[in-house]
Amino acid sequence: MSQRLLGALGQIGIGLAIAGGVAQSALYNVDAGQRAVIFDRFAGVKPDVIGEGTHFIIPWVQKPIIFDIRSTPRTVSTVTGSKVDAGQRAVIFDRFAGVKPDVIGEGTHFIIPWVQKPIIFDIRSTPRTVSTVTGSKDLQTVSITLRILHRPDPVKLPTIYNTIGQDYAERVLPSITNEILKAVVAQFDAHEMITQRESVSHRVSLELAERAKTFGMMLDDISITHLSFGREFTEAVEMKQVAQQEAERARYLVEKAEQMKLAAITTAEGDAQASKMLAQVFSQVGDGLIELRKLEAAEEIAELLASSKNVTYLPKDINPLISLPS
Repeated sequence: MSQRLLGALGQIGIGLAIAGGVAQSALYNVDAGQRAVIFDRFAGVKPDVIGEGTHFIIPWVQKPIIFDIRSTPRTVSTVTGSKVDAGQRAVIFDRFAGVKPDVIGEGTHFIIPWVQKPIIFDIRSTPRTVSTVTGSKDLQTVSITLRILHRPDPVKLPTIYNTIGQDYAERVLPSITNEILKAVVAQFDAHEMITQRESVSHRVSLELAERAKTFGMMLDDISITHLSFGREFTEAVEMKQVAQQEAERARYLVEKAEQMKLAAITTAEGDAQASKMLAQVFSQVGDGLIELRKLEAAEEIAELLASSKNVTYLPKDINPLISLPS
């Protein structure tokens, strides 16, 4: 009897445990500040929103999805503005519309994050050096270097970015500079490149500036900073310069000899004229001039003797040894 009672109690306990497990799995709580929607494996998400409290569901068929509807703080980093500094311009790239046609000036401007991006361009003049080796009209090798001050045309910035890119200077300037230099230099001989350097520089400037406009670029200044030729031509020029210097030196020596000859002739003529005049004077004055010259010579001798301490003056007829008249 007792065994039957214990068996019945065990079965009841198992049943209660199963029933409790089923009841527990059929209940769910929606806490304060929360809401729930029910996902049904057969019907999908039900349209009703379940409020706070304890609610029943069909175990293994339905599942509650809990949402917290209270305000929750969150920090999000984003860029909502674009700054364009002095001397700069910007174009806006839109992920849906592409590059916009408007050019943005200096200042702070708003953009749509993740959708729009500013492309900044520097519109101030920037120097760039381009070197090339080409040939002249007389087939001489010419090495030439240009210094170019360039900047983009602000109005054409959207077109520049669409067709060339932000590195437009690196892509365009070397190629068009080589093109223009080869075309212009081929029209001049090597010696004309030296003697007409300003004319060559002016022509290169005009044609290169016109060519750059087709790419939306403006060239403020173009100048030739280096110009050299092949070794053979350089040696020929140096030999020509040496020959010219030697010719100038020879011409100078000839002119100097001519001047010395003329000076000698003039001197000889002067001496002859002086001798003629002296002869005329002697013939006119006679012995008087000779006596005058004697007196002048005696005066000079007397002054010389007077200034000497080793000279003693003696009478004419006195013997210096015995101091007696002779």
